[in-house]
Amino acid sequence: MNFALAFTTNVVRKAYRFLFPSRKFCNANFNGGDESDLGFPHLEDLGFPHLESGASRVLKALRQEETVFDTKSPALDELNVRVSTLLVRDVLVGILRNLGCDDDDNNKSRCAKLAYRFFLCSREQERFRHTVDSYHLLMKIFAECGEYKAMWRLVDEMVQDGYPTTARTFNLLICSCGEAGLAKQAVVQFIKSKAFNYRPFKHSYNAVLSALLGVKQYGLIEWVYEQMLEDGFSPDVVTYNVLMWTNYRLGKMDRFDRLFDEMGRDGLSPDLYTYNILLHILGRGNKPLAALTTLNHMREVGIEPSVIHFTTLIDGLSRAGNLEACKYFLDEMVRVGCTPDVVCYTVMITGYVVSGELDKAKEMFREMTVKGQLPNVFTYNSMIRGLCMAGEFREACWLLKEMESRGCKPNFVVYSTLVSYLRKAGKLGEARKVIRDMVKKGHYVHLVPKMMKYRR
Repeated sequence: MNFALAFTTNVVRKAYRFLFPSRKFCNANFNGGDESDLGFPHLEDLGFPHLESGASRVLKALRQEETVFDTKSPALDELNVRVSTLLVRDVLVGILRNLGCDDDDNNKSRCAKLAYRFFLCSREQERFRHTVDSYHLLMKIFAECGEYKAMWRLVDEMVQDGYPTTARTFNLLICSCGEAGLAKQAVVQFIKSKAFNYRPFKHSYNAVLSALLGVKQYGLIEWVYEQMLEDGFSPDVVTYNVLMWTNYRLGKMDRFDRLFDEMGRDGLSPDLYTYNILLHILGRGNKPLAALTTLNHMREVGIEPSVIHFTTLIDGLSRAGNLEACKYFLDEMVRVGCTPDVVCYTVMITGYVVSGELDKAKEMFREMTVKGQLPNVFTYNSMIRGLCMAGEFREACWLLKEMESRGCKPNFVVYSTLVSYLRKAGKLGEARKVIRDMVKKGHYVHLVPKMMKYRR
């Protein structure tokens, strides 16, 4: 769960990417798909049809060779393929996706060896140099296979070869090692590492604290903070923000209040993120009057509330079931000259859908489009879910077509939501039609088996 906007949409969270690390490699779910005799999905399913031939030849050659880590064959030049960053990514992603549908530990170990052999072989090619993303993909493969020692060796190789160990590197190790009970070991190594490159933090402690918050390692946060103080580092606003959010998540509001007071005694003023935490807490606690006071105080100290602050508050109040207050603050932000964006409208629409007020959701949907805010995939998913809940399947299917005509590609959640509700309503033929249309357009073909599991 990421910092103050963990409670709203992924789109809102992007505004905080400089403060809290991406979990792309922690959460990437490469589920299996149509298997060829190689055990890997077709490359056109990955969205790279122009690389299908070269990548398939590489995968086939790897499969036919002996699976030994230190083997440098097959020579890629003999396969008549040009090694490129895209080819490397294509092959590694193919292997990774195959792991998502395989429960055989022996085969997983084999896949890890295949991936490493290819990685070594491609590195031998003249004028080619792996990217940090290639290292991260291989680390993810090792993690899926439980090859934790190999992950650490790969990190050491990265450092030796002059690659920066970034937030993504750290997150991947924390996610994987946390599951294996090795999270503290990973933290210690990154605290001591001079190669840990995590901007814009002035020292690695804040970077580690923020990353730990992203993966909900609350116990380790307290331990790292103690180490930070022992090493003579004083907490700054970023440190306090992490600690306050951690204690809020742990339900330690007395500790939260003490930290807030301590921050003031240290001469540190709350920043945008501090106020965002406060607005989230007040929203979830259904305290609109206190939230209004906080917004007014922000203006008094020279911090103008942004669309993110209003969205945070509206989302919290929505989850508390106070939609009347949500509408008040939506109108208030317009009154003070702050234009609601697509995320803010989506939060409002979702709140109405969850409360069963579909007519108001429709009205909000029309309002946002009239005001020039184009719905995104999350907006459409909320509307389609609401229409399905109300049994308005024809309009839900029409909305799916509309979003595609507007250039908004449905994600798998949109398709699975519609198919699931159609099946629950006994409309199996219409559900199959949605799946056929999805496959015909080449969308999420490899996830069709997963969708078929929704059958009741």
